[in-house]
Formats: sequence, C-alpha cells, structure tokens
Amino acid sequence: MKKKMKPKIKGLYAVTPETRDSAGLLYKVEQILRGGAQVVQYRSKSADQKLKLDQAYTIQQLCKQYKAIFIVNDDLMLAQQLHADGVHLGITDASLDQARKLLGPDAIIGASCYDQLDFAKKACAAGVDYLAFGAVFHSRSKPEAVHAPLSLFAAAKSYNLPLVAIGGITPENAKSVIEAGADSIAVINSLFAVDDPYQAASQLKNFFTI
Repeated sequence: MKKKMKPKIKGLYAVTPETRDSAGLLYKVEQILRGGAQVVQYRSKSADQKLKLDQAYTIQQLCKQYKAIFIVNDDLMLAQQLHADGVHLGITDASLDQARKLLGPDAIIGASCYDQLDFAKKACAAGVDYLAFGAVFHSRSKPEAVHAPLSLFAAAKSYNLPLVAIGGITPENAKSVIEAGADSIAVINSLFAVDDPYQAASQLKNFFTI
C-alpha cells in the first residue's frame, strides 16, 4: 500500500484567540480562510470541554471546506476525538512521543521551540513534522514570551522541516520573517483583532507569492 503523503505546513497559519463568542470566532475564521490561510490552529486554554469541542468541530468543518489544515493546540484528547489533521505542542505540554503514539503516523505534529535550537534538534529526533520559533517580535498575546531572533531560521534549515514563525507578526514585518527563512507565519492579532479579517489574511498571504 502506498504511504499517505502528509500535507506540509506552509504559508499563512492562523491561530485562534481565546473567546466564548463562537459566532464571532467562526465568522472570522471563515473570512481568514477565504483570504488564504492554509492552516488554522484551534487554541483554547480556558474554555470548558463542551465549548472547545463545539468551536473546534465547526472550525474543522470550515477547514475541510476550504482545504486547509486543521491543528489543535495542546489538547491530545480533543485532537484524537475530532481526528484532527494534527496537534501543536509546547515544551510543557504532552510529550511528542505520547502524541505520536496516540494520534498515529499520519498526524501532523508541531513543536514550539521558542529560541532553542537544542530543543528543535530533540523534536526532530522525536519525529515532529514542523518546528515553530518565537516570539520573533513582541507579542500582544504572550507579552512574557522569550525573543527568538530571526537568525534561528537560517540555523534551523539543516533540519529539513517546515519552519514556522510566531509572535507579533504584522503586515509591516512579515516580509522580513519570510526572507529570514520561515516557511510559514503563525498569526493571531493581525488576523483576529482587525476590522477586516479577510483583507488582513489576503495581505499576509500575498507575502508568500512575491
């Protein structure tokens, strides 16, 4: 049997904000997908499980409609329950080995590496599918986050995995991140905290076609 090829993480990667306003969230997610986001990560640290399941399921259906990748942040059980395309894990979340065992070989597993090339090397050895570095700029979502210099992307190219940048990315600085070697930019506020999410997504997506 021919091995299934996993989709590669690339382009505009939207990360959802924390909110109980499901209707508003889903409207924005669809506008962002229409604008060209290729990945959506559902991230919720404080919602109860029913709200998380309801929001995540509907976002997953939108991703299927727009042929985008659907990733769950941190919550392995939710990712397994929904048969999500994958999961994104931080250094204090579930182990990468545990995620692979639970979700199987076809799941996309991403790892937050912050500013640490050593952790990225260990994540590669554990079989992850992409590496995320950040915050590359000051982040409104995580103001306490460590700073990850753009030079990390050139240094991490030898790992031969898609590299995702996150943290404070805006239309004004996105080009510099992509030129530094990021294959994907993960964005929260510049997509969700704007008046026109569709236009914002279109603008950021266009940096990958210049």
